[in-house]
Amino acid sequence: MGPFENYDHVVVPMKLKESKVNVCIQGHPGAFHEIAARCCFENMEVDVVPADTFDELVARVEAREVELGIMAIENTLGGSLIFNYNLLNDSKLKVVGEVYLRIKQNLMALPGQTIEALKEVRSHPMAIAQSRRFFRDYPQIRLVETLDTALSAKEIQEGQLEGVGAIASTLAAEMYGLEVLQAGIETNKKNHTRFLLLRPEEEVSEQLEAEKVSVCFSTLHDVGSLHKVLAVLAAYNLNLTKIQSRPIIGAPWKYLFFVDFVVSGHVGWKKALEAIEPLTGYMKVLGAYPKGKHFEY
Repeated sequence: MGPFENYDHVVVPMKLKESKVNVCIQGHPGAFHEIAARCCFENMEVDVVPADTFDELVARVEAREVELGIMAIENTLGGSLIFNYNLLNDSKLKVVGEVYLRIKQNLMALPGQTIEALKEVRSHPMAIAQSRRFFRDYPQIRLVETLDTALSAKEIQEGQLEGVGAIASTLAAEMYGLEVLQAGIETNKKNHTRFLLLRPEEEVSEQLEAEKVSVCFSTLHDVGSLHKVLAVLAAYNLNLTKIQSRPIIGAPWKYLFFVDFVVSGHVGWKKALEAIEPLTGYMKVLGAYPKGKHFEY
């Protein structure tokens, strides 16, 4: 079964016989991962399955407890999520889509609260880091790091915690009955995250007409080996959109390279990879999929 055969009416061009899809996310309902999942499947009912960690997310999708998983892979402020690249390479999953989401951080609390009355604000470390400048004007507020943005909002609602705020999405505010005291408190307004849609590899057929390809490879330990690989890709008219390296554990000073490229021209991406294979010590196609759309939320 190909990855585009069972889903319909979606941003990621798949076809689904039913009007509902279940997607595993890292975080709790209302997290930005849920928003990204809903952007992927705009006209469908999305059943979100929470996972506390990305390891758990990958394990659940591999075990087919859910149809798909969605995982953040890079952010315009924080850069690449190296751990997630490693997870993806070591997993039995394939990338079947992507989506870009503009991340807006919002300060929220129980209805009737004011910013001046807050003594504590909770959120994920990344959300706090992205919003820290806003709180310079409120020295009475203590910033507390938690596991998840949406979980912070949920805990305020469940405990009816007065004097406590959360940084999270407006979806989380809506779901947990909180009032947004200040929208868009992130310092940098060009804060975007790229998410990958994942599916078990045995359910994915090769997409030769894909617009974008993600691949991982190591190079031979020769002078100019990486340059040679990139030169071949350029010769096949492939536009590199991302290159990321990480050390190979147990092999000092040797590296894996994660590369994304957009397919252009008439030469297929499969032929290009066949051409670079003799120049690599290891190569794995992580996914071939449509180019993702960009969303504001």
